[in-house]
Amino acid sequence: MRIILQRVKEASVTVEGNLNGKIGKGLMLLVGIGPGDSEAQVRILAEKCAQLRIFDDEQGKMNLSVLDIGGEILAVSQFTLYGDTRKGRRPSFTGAAPPEIAEPLFDEFVKMLRNTGITVATGKFGARMEVKIVNDGPVTFVLET
Repeated sequence: MRIILQRVKEASVTVEGNLNGKIGKGLMLLVGIGPGDSEAQVRILAEKCAQLRIFDDEQGKMNLSVLDIGGEILAVSQFTLYGDTRKGRRPSFTGAAPPEIAEPLFDEFVKMLRNTGITVATGKFGARMEVKIVNDGPVTFVLET
């Protein structure tokens, strides 16, 4: 499982011209699921995303989590995180889990985040989406299991 995590001032996702999800201050998560991923990996990264201390405290140090600040999360499934560009000029996506594996794991990831009390907005699995963010910092991390 791979996640691109970005600290944002705001973020939104539009599907077929309709606003599907929007958040204020919090985290933008681009979520890739691999074929060998399981609920155990989903749980590890859901906890990591909820508790990662990347928001500034009163002294300006990254010492607070999205939970601590009452922030929100926008999670978007993105199979291209498993794109392999080592050969040729066209990426291969054989490293990504097929939709019948990835979609239930993505849904479980979102459920686990929501169970922490965080407001979580999402895109639409498998859809072509437009994602807008205002990156705060910029602060961006890559998380993997």
